[in-house]
Amino acid sequence: MRFVPFALVALVAAGAVYAAPAESPSHVFEGKDLFSLQCVTDPQIRPDGHAIAYVRVSYDIMTDRPRRSIWVVDADTGAQTPLATGAGSSYSPRWSPDGKRLAYVASEGGHSQLYVRWMQTEQAARITDLTETPEDLQWAPDGRSIAFIMMTADEKTNLGTSPSRPEGANWAEPLTVITDVKYRADGEGYLKPGYTHAFVVSAEGGFPRQLTFGAFNEEGPVSWTPDGRYVLLSGNRTDGWQRDPVNSEIYQVSVADAVVTPLTHRVGPDRAPRMSPDGRKIAYLGFDDHLLGYQNVHLYVMDRDGRNARSISDQLDRSIEDAQWAADGRSLYVQYTDNAVTRVARLTLDGHLQQIAEGLAGPGLDRPYTGGEFTVSSNGIVAFTGGATDHPPDLSIARSTRLTRLTRLNDDLFAIRKLASVQPLAVSSSVDKRPIDSWLVTPPNFDASRKYPLILEIHGGPYASYGPVFSTDDQLYAAAGYLVLYTNPRGSTSYGEEFANLIQHDYPSHDYDDLMSAVDAAIARGSVNPDQLYVTGGSGGGVLTAWIVGRTHRFRAAATQKPVINWGSFALTTDIATYVPKYWFGKLPWEDPEGYWKHSPLSLVGNVTTPTLVVVGGEDYRTPVSDSEQYYEALQLRGVPTALVKVPGASHGGLAARPSQSAAKASAILAWFDRYRLAPHPREQAAAAGSSPSSGT
Repeated sequence: MRFVPFALVALVAAGAVYAAPAESPSHVFEGKDLFSLQCVTDPQIRPDGHAIAYVRVSYDIMTDRPRRSIWVVDADTGAQTPLATGAGSSYSPRWSPDGKRLAYVASEGGHSQLYVRWMQTEQAARITDLTETPEDLQWAPDGRSIAFIMMTADEKTNLGTSPSRPEGANWAEPLTVITDVKYRADGEGYLKPGYTHAFVVSAEGGFPRQLTFGAFNEEGPVSWTPDGRYVLLSGNRTDGWQRDPVNSEIYQVSVADAVVTPLTHRVGPDRAPRMSPDGRKIAYLGFDDHLLGYQNVHLYVMDRDGRNARSISDQLDRSIEDAQWAADGRSLYVQYTDNAVTRVARLTLDGHLQQIAEGLAGPGLDRPYTGGEFTVSSNGIVAFTGGATDHPPDLSIARSTRLTRLTRLNDDLFAIRKLASVQPLAVSSSVDKRPIDSWLVTPPNFDASRKYPLILEIHGGPYASYGPVFSTDDQLYAAAGYLVLYTNPRGSTSYGEEFANLIQHDYPSHDYDDLMSAVDAAIARGSVNPDQLYVTGGSGGGVLTAWIVGRTHRFRAAATQKPVINWGSFALTTDIATYVPKYWFGKLPWEDPEGYWKHSPLSLVGNVTTPTLVVVGGEDYRTPVSDSEQYYEALQLRGVPTALVKVPGASHGGLAARPSQSAAKASAILAWFDRYRLAPHPREQAAAAGSSPSSGT
């Protein structure tokens, strides 16, 4: 029998519906609306604070891909102007120190180059002819040069020789010989031989001069010293660096002669250096590595020569995500997430914290992950990406503590769509009575007197957090008539190191109980039909979805997305193979096979009776396709209703990157849940089969 992908069936059905004339306009959020969404990323405020350049992300319905364009907003009036950069995408805007020029990257026909635009004359010039994409642009203090990070090609490794191919012969591709520890990466596929290094180019164009060399990788952001003689960056130039995924140091690189000098020396990541305005201090992010699954990232300040390093953020018990110096050099503006809300605050060198802005949001629209970006002007105006549950990130500014929203990119769409509402839900864990942040999404035209089916939607990571921000998946589920519950069980970030590390070497574990407590709290609200429960989640949420159906029969159907099913096989096939055994298990798979199997959802597959859909990207190198295929085949052998949905060409991080696939994936999950709305409850099936996992009531 020929297998027809479930997602394809959903798309064909959707196409048939759209082909018929609509009797009336839709008033709820639909899959096709994903093409109409726009959001703000990478806001860059001009040094004087009067203008902000940002990248507007929209979606091309003909290519089914995001497109990026640069816009400039007047901070005083809110007036917007697009930056004319040609037909391709443009991104990474960076102001010159005097604010008169804007550097950016533009791509057309698959090639990305560095450009400079003179804002007063509106003239732009391409200043590079590169074979790879420049990243992490940073102007020199005198405005005469721009530093950046770029991949440099390396020779491929060969073993032996092949016969000489006759001219015109159609032979097979030559052998691929892999010798690197990390040879593939999610979103990139199999890696080309090479390393990322620092370069500098004249702002008026010319030959890009390479500053760092060797079989090492450097990374930005790049920071210049005020005299323009050195750049600072991070990397790992120690022996065996390929097997040490967390360790990195801050390096000083001489622009004149490319001499590299390490400024930090410890076990742990030191990265994102920022030189103080007067050149006397360096701020950077990092932590002492204690081999924990989660460790707070601290903000450190050290002397220019690397001495007297100290953390100035210890009292916060939250990870610092970004830090930028105030113009006076006495404090830094920092971004961090606290109890699922992303904030910007001003942190003095003696540790005093002053809140500036909150409600930042990132560009990942499918699920409600916390995140966001900001920059600060020389006069202390902060530009940031601000979002909420009813709109994706827009551009906002904070003058002192006064917030102003400057863009409303989706108002026209949402004026004709009634969105689902999102409300916090109080939850106390059945394990230890800890509060567990949760949110309940109610359908448009919600009627509190009715009983609705409920979808439990679980975040990945597991060291990550959901928050009160916009989510296309949740909106589509709610528009189909479901309540949606999302939550931050133990192991989630933004609640401190102790809460995150409650799952250290014990995942999944009591995070399951936290999730069940949230379901119970939602039912207690009175609008949930307790016999119409469904569960889904991606990555770490896919792990917990598969774990849940192995522990309880209370859910009618499940959809596990890009899961880890067998930790032993995953640890040796993932693109983070150097990280997982060391930090999540403490031992290699062959050293502790029982420990790996104990936490593998595959160990519970014998208990599963819940109809379970398995969804994975066709080019997922983080939780490889083989894990999803193992689970699908195990469910088939057990006779449990299942289907395997592969999203063609999609990586782990890019499962929802293309609007058509994001909409089709949500539609497939809804169709799977709808299929079992009227079917016998899994508890009845379990009783008939004689299986007895926890009832989860």
